[in-house]
Amino acid sequence: LFYRDSDQVDHRTRAAAYRRALEEMARRDPNDHEASIFFALMLIGTAPPTDPTLANQKRAAEILNGMLDKEPQHPGVAHYLIHAFDYPALAPMALPAARSYAKIAPSSPHALHMPSHIFTRLGLWGESIDSNLASAESARRIVARNHPGAVSFDALHALDYLEYAYLQMGDEARAKHVLDEAAVARTFDEPNFAAGYALAAIPARFALERRKWSDAARLEVSSAKLPWESFRYATAITYFARALGSARISQPEPARAAIAQLAALQEGLVKNPIPGPYDWGSHVESMRKAAASWLAYSGGRKEDALDLARAAADLDDKTGKHPVTPGSVLPPRELLGDMLREMGRNADALVEYEASLRTAPNRFNGLYGAARSAELSGNLAKARELYGKLLANCATSGVPDREEIRQARAFTKPS
Repeated sequence: LFYRDSDQVDHRTRAAAYRRALEEMARRDPNDHEASIFFALMLIGTAPPTDPTLANQKRAAEILNGMLDKEPQHPGVAHYLIHAFDYPALAPMALPAARSYAKIAPSSPHALHMPSHIFTRLGLWGESIDSNLASAESARRIVARNHPGAVSFDALHALDYLEYAYLQMGDEARAKHVLDEAAVARTFDEPNFAAGYALAAIPARFALERRKWSDAARLEVSSAKLPWESFRYATAITYFARALGSARISQPEPARAAIAQLAALQEGLVKNPIPGPYDWGSHVESMRKAAASWLAYSGGRKEDALDLARAAADLDDKTGKHPVTPGSVLPPRELLGDMLREMGRNADALVEYEASLRTAPNRFNGLYGAARSAELSGNLAKARELYGKLLANCATSGVPDREEIRQARAFTKPS
């Protein structure tokens, strides 16, 4: 049912037919645990990405939780539960599965990595780092044995999550080490989309999260040997970083050129979408709008800029994140908060930062932006709370010597 007429019938229709067949198989024989488990997986795989009720995910989780009691050592059950709960509203319910999965399959790089999906959703950076350090090391051992000289896509996928976590803790030294390791990757055990995404995202994250706009403006698409045409959404990350970086340093022409590249990529994704339920076209469009908002802002068109920034944030909220990534290289709603704060609209900025933090908790720039906005708008109790969270977030990385941290320390210092 899934492969039949694949040259004529679209992916979504064939996946739905497969799901219905599995549902009937599971109904006919409740003792066939594999049928129930794969039906749950297909509920997740065919879930409408814009459904705010998460009905498919909740139904899948109910099935899988029932199976967890019957087959506590089944790696698929724990794995698919993590995917079912990989949403901000549901992630706390997945912590037991996340913390047990690595013990079920301790030699599997992906099993070691998967718990970090939940840790990332909850902003538990230390646990995410531990998971991905173990995953990357396991992947390196396997690829050295099976594909000498190649780089493991599993290792790169773990490195992307490591980069994200280190940057949220302000640990720039370890983030730079991750950047350097990814930069030398050229050939791969499996040239798939996780590798392509990581190679684009890691350098973009390193520049943008640290607000190094000039570095972002100079980024180039990776020259690694990958089928980039199949990963068009990944190259969009580089163009987004270039556009945003150029706009923030008042270089409008390079910004316009990069935004034009994003527009062309988005148009191509609409005409020839990537198979699967995720809307990569809307994801790229949200990045284009976010970059265009800062180009408008740098040109003095502040109301146009705000309209574009809000449209980017709303579209990003609707689209959500793809399971391959720990999160946007910079969340559009956080960027909207940045713009409002720069305009002196601090109370409005705080609203946007807090909304962004509900989806992407414990982000360094989100916490700082929210705290600073609360401080400047006179909400001192909220500022103290948020600055305290920022300091706690960075405590295990030695609390980096950054201006944001100095401000947090000064504000929270007992008088």
